[in-house]
Amino acid sequence: MLPRIADSLSFLYLDMVRVVQDDTGVCAQIQVDAERTDLVYIPVAALSCLLLGPGVSITTPALNTLARHGTSVVSVGAGGVRAYAGILPDSLTTHWLEQQVACWSNPQQRLDVAVRMYGMRFNDTELPETVTLEQLRGLEGQRMKAFYKILAQQHGIGRFRRNYRPDQWDTQDPVNLALSAANTCLYGIVHAALLALGLSPALGFVHAGTQHAFVYDIADLYKAETTLPLAFALHNSDNPEQDARRRFRENLRLLKLLPRIVRDVQTLLTPRGMNSIDVHTDDDEPQEKHDVQMVHLWDPKTGILPAGVNYGSGNT
Repeated sequence: MLPRIADSLSFLYLDMVRVVQDDTGVCAQIQVDAERTDLVYIPVAALSCLLLGPGVSITTPALNTLARHGTSVVSVGAGGVRAYAGILPDSLTTHWLEQQVACWSNPQQRLDVAVRMYGMRFNDTELPETVTLEQLRGLEGQRMKAFYKILAQQHGIGRFRRNYRPDQWDTQDPVNLALSAANTCLYGIVHAALLALGLSPALGFVHAGTQHAFVYDIADLYKAETTLPLAFALHNSDNPEQDARRRFRENLRLLKLLPRIVRDVQTLLTPRGMNSIDVHTDDDEPQEKHDVQMVHLWDPKTGILPAGVNYGSGNT
């Protein structure tokens, strides 16, 4: 099932609970004290993705039920940051993965997606059709340099320079340390969303050569409004890395970032002139697509053939 943007239960985060299957359904057991355990039933049929945070244990029957309902299960860090592993149900359609591969493998479509990504960073400013990727990289560099300057002036900081040096980690200033920590959290959120859609984090359109190329592509769309202001606000912190992770986790409730990531990814992977599936706002009428959960056969002439058919001589 594809995550529904207007559905507030598209993603559910749990931590410090035991997830089990009982006679009624899948529930989270919350240990209140030595003698009391509260039960919270999980609306599995309405969920697209279940995020399991620290301290969660889950039973095999519960996992089986989640799989039958097409719910993705992702193991994540505290607050939903840092995706570690994903379990995708067999019923998850490959529609968006096929869209991603089709766009990525076609040089012209890949360029179009990359250009639209840069356009989203510039708040959907209309870019000239003749603009090249090299020019876009230059414009993006200028935008970020100006943004760094504005944030530095707002917080009374001298000249700031982004410096990511893992080999000299302890020598970096608080803003750079906080920014690195917050970006790692953002990557985890994006990774979890991509897994929920059944996409490949490795097939990026701007970035390449890493298993997280697409993660970096999508994360760059939100840094200017999430991790960058947060990092500069922590320029006087004694422990900028810890403070950045905690503050980012607290802000997630306000950002509502996961549904936004899903909507933006679906829009980017839909070629111009076509309507994406299930991409709508709360004010729009949701457009449903009901896929038959069946394996098909690929054919170079017709595209798709039904499976479960004997194509031997005399049966075609």
